[in-house]
Amino acid sequence: MAISRSQLVKELEPGLNALFGLEYARYDNQAAQIFETESSDRAFEEEVMLSGFANARVKPEGSSIVYDSANETFTARYTHETIALAFAVTEEAVEDNLYDRISARYTKALARSMANTKQVKGANVLNNGFNNAFAGGDGVALLSTAHPTIGGGPLRNELTTPADLNETSLEQSLIDIAAFIDERGLLIAAQGRKLIIPPALQFVADRLMESTLRVGTADNDINAIKNMGMIPEGYVVNNYLTDTDAFFIKTDVPNGFKHFVRSPIRTSMEGDFDTGNVRYKARERYSFGFSDPRCVFGSPGA
Repeated sequence: MAISRSQLVKELEPGLNALFGLEYARYDNQAAQIFETESSDRAFEEEVMLSGFANARVKPEGSSIVYDSANETFTARYTHETIALAFAVTEEAVEDNLYDRISARYTKALARSMANTKQVKGANVLNNGFNNAFAGGDGVALLSTAHPTIGGGPLRNELTTPADLNETSLEQSLIDIAAFIDERGLLIAAQGRKLIIPPALQFVADRLMESTLRVGTADNDINAIKNMGMIPEGYVVNNYLTDTDAFFIKTDVPNGFKHFVRSPIRTSMEGDFDTGNVRYKARERYSFGFSDPRCVFGSPGA
């Protein structure tokens, strides 16, 4: 007796869902090395950034205390995108008993596609980080020499002169991070925590971060970056970065890179009456972005 579409769906779907889940989880979630994940129950999320207070003042004896107010500086918005893809197994493939083999291969390919898209979406926050066409809440690119502040002058989170990754540029980046100020011009004692690089820079990064002595010299000088415990989380390679000589340093400043999950990934399967095909789809809804640009420092390379 021929199996009906509804029976086929009922029998195939649990196995395909399990296969999809295993394949989806097999791909390294490199975005998790950059972004903090939060859940969302709205069409978009907004984070209002506040200025903080100026320096506290000396209060002379008998005088009134001075009041200050924390003003809104800008709003970062995260607009969720729906990511979805599907495939169909034809009625003829079902008739010829090919559905089991075809659907398994297609399900793996679908999981790979969904996982790859998520990694590309996450990496694009950095890939577009020097482009003002992808401005953050403060109106300029993620990485800029001219982030506006209320009272402390412009904030810079990229090298004044773009440079490739080397000992000098890495040390200067760490010095510049330590000079970060808040909206009122107060030093915030920021530190670099993690170096994020494309595959092309992994060998340079390993020599810079792991060598006991200075790289490329005959002197007996120590490697100060390693000796001082700078960049304590080491370096990570992100295969989805598109610029082969750009590098990024994630700092310890909070409210930076965020990944909002509106709807976690779900799969479903159904038969189509008109065509006789069996259709399987995957769907999820999320957003990647950043709030405070002080969360990162970078260089596009020379």
